[in-house]
Amino acid sequence: MQNNQDKAFRIQIKGLVQGVGFRPFVFILAKEKGIKGWVENRNDGVVIHAEANEKEINSFTGSIISKAPLASSISEIIKTETDFKNYNDFQIVKSSSISEEITEISPDISVCGQCLNDLRHQQHRIDYPFINCTHCGPRFTIIEDLPYDREKTSMKEFLMCPVCEQEYKDVYDRRFHAQPVACNNCGPEYSLHSNEIIISEVLEILEKAADLLDNHEIIAIKGMGGYNLSCNALSNLAVNKLRAVKKREQKPFAVMFRNPDAVKNYAFVSPAEEKSLLSWRKPIVLLTLKNKLAEGVSNGLNSVGVMLPYLPVHYLLFNKLKTDAIVLTSGNFSDEPIIINDEEAIKSFSDKTSAVIVNNREIVNRTDDSVVFIVNESERIIRRSRGYVPNPVLLKFNVEGVFAAGAELTNCFAIGKGQQAILSQHIGDLQNFETYTFYTESIESFSKMFRFKPEIAVCDLHPDYLSTRFVQHMKVPVVEIQHHHAHITSVMAEYGLDEKVTGIAFDGTGLGSDGHIWGGEFLICDLKDFERYAHFAYLPVPGGDKAAYEPWRTAFSLLRKVYGDKTFDLPIAFIQNLNQQKAVTINEMLINNVNCPLSSSAGRLFDAVAALTNICTVAGFHAEAPMRLESAIQKCDEKYDFEFYDCSINFLPAAEQIVNDLIKKVPSGIISAKFHNTIVDVCVITAQKIRKDTKINKIVLSGGSFQNRYLLEKTEEKLLINKFDVFSPRKIPCNDAGIALGQLVSARKKL
Repeated sequence: MQNNQDKAFRIQIKGLVQGVGFRPFVFILAKEKGIKGWVENRNDGVVIHAEANEKEINSFTGSIISKAPLASSISEIIKTETDFKNYNDFQIVKSSSISEEITEISPDISVCGQCLNDLRHQQHRIDYPFINCTHCGPRFTIIEDLPYDREKTSMKEFLMCPVCEQEYKDVYDRRFHAQPVACNNCGPEYSLHSNEIIISEVLEILEKAADLLDNHEIIAIKGMGGYNLSCNALSNLAVNKLRAVKKREQKPFAVMFRNPDAVKNYAFVSPAEEKSLLSWRKPIVLLTLKNKLAEGVSNGLNSVGVMLPYLPVHYLLFNKLKTDAIVLTSGNFSDEPIIINDEEAIKSFSDKTSAVIVNNREIVNRTDDSVVFIVNESERIIRRSRGYVPNPVLLKFNVEGVFAAGAELTNCFAIGKGQQAILSQHIGDLQNFETYTFYTESIESFSKMFRFKPEIAVCDLHPDYLSTRFVQHMKVPVVEIQHHHAHITSVMAEYGLDEKVTGIAFDGTGLGSDGHIWGGEFLICDLKDFERYAHFAYLPVPGGDKAAYEPWRTAFSLLRKVYGDKTFDLPIAFIQNLNQQKAVTINEMLINNVNCPLSSSAGRLFDAVAALTNICTVAGFHAEAPMRLESAIQKCDEKYDFEFYDCSINFLPAAEQIVNDLIKKVPSGIISAKFHNTIVDVCVITAQKIRKDTKINKIVLSGGSFQNRYLLEKTEEKLLINKFDVFSPRKIPCNDAGIALGQLVSARKKL
């Protein structure tokens, strides 16, 4: 019977509320609060019918917000009064799909502490390498469609045993409706393949894998979103073998440590860095080295990418290992996508590793490990994938039907759903067939999962990007957005800014609206358009894109701007060590303006200084020269001079002073510090000029050059000291992986 004060409310909860134990949480909370009615998963969120007096319902709603599961994220609660049905109890009802609107899909969640305890004590799950519950385990990597139910995941192949089924149906159990729930009796299994021998017993697999790793061998192991290659991170022999397998001579490797104490033996860890390491996302965190690992891990850099175990199998493996640290890198070759197929992995890795460890749970959506770093106590993302995707960026306006193709390097695409921008996982560099195939397959997968139908496509100005070519075949209107404008609007979208801002965009390359290469830009932007206020002075770059891997070319061009024909006479090691025949050729190219495109790129300027100091004259991987230049920094507060002519910022005075320092044998680390301080000074002085002219006080920083921790930290600090409002990316990468978000919001505003 209805109490006169009882009412009924429909409560819709939007956000990340599926696959994170939200319904059982609501059910138990409703029982505690005396609420009658039901809760349901729908493709547009969680819907609750709640009956009680209004005070009790308000208390219930408040507790939903304050006590929500750790991995959940509530973006909106819509509460409306509805018809009273006089329910006798509170129930969980079957999921339904009611519209093209969608709820958020949970990212993959690292194994929780309760499951690690079960791994040791729960009889049917002792040493079970796929243990999970509603609070942890695979989500995005196994989902095929919404709503998130077992039959729409790759777990549909595994019939639950009676024990697991009982847990799955018990609302008071931690595994209630945990879609990947399984155990030793009914779930996926690992097998180890080595020299035509197959081992299927899990403890034997772990013992064999540990023995191989401890004895300098390489193994391939199937992880959450793809295969990983692994070796002992303390063994030079093993790391050198792995470099040969990966065809990766220089680029640093990420390292997984046994536990936080082991990390602290080898790296400095701040409280903010430890928070990221221990978070449920378990990303790779860039840390400053304290003690040396195997020499080939970081290859002379002063930092290392560190992560902690995030899968049950990682913990089980470390239980058998003697070493505290293993290299864990993407299972791929060169710039190809991470391998996810078992047959392909066995074929690709069997003759290159001592063992390939596969499992029979299909990976639906491939993901690499995510990479972050901490600056000014805030987490910044370099590679956004496992643990972060597909969390959307929430916007203040509708972007339904907008497809953003992204950039060429470190590509991510984005789709618009309502007021959400949903960015893809890290795709990679769209410069080979394999990565382009991954790109197109992921677009198809996202379109299905998120019920996305493109109405507008948006791309970069550059006509030769594969992402640009892709949208030209989509049979919808196409909008082009300038590269650096998209860098700035991506950050504006993250912070909900919709006004004029000063955008500082520093990166390696992007086609400008004048046909030249941009990358050292000061823009006055809103979401719709931009004005170029100032830029780094144009410098001829001999060989164009080739200079990104041969920084000496840009360094020579910079010197020639200062010294002309006297460049060859400079008494510095850089000139003396040049291949004279190649240098003469580059000199002729510059004199005759042959294949020397003009560039205002900050990235190329960093390259030039790295080469001038002989820190890096030839790069083995993308952005190696700026990374080594940053790594070399020694403490110094001095800086070099620059000139501001009209809208052009000229670094020729700095180049001449660098040469003088080299002649005086000033250490390269001091030169690096002085150069970095100069760039920070340029940012502050130019921002002040813009504020004086325009009254704009909001500064947005973006572009791949701001992955430089020293540059970002000092620039933010000095802008704040000068009373600017400073915005830099936190939820999305500042590199080209964030471009798609900027493209998406700018295109919608333009139309």
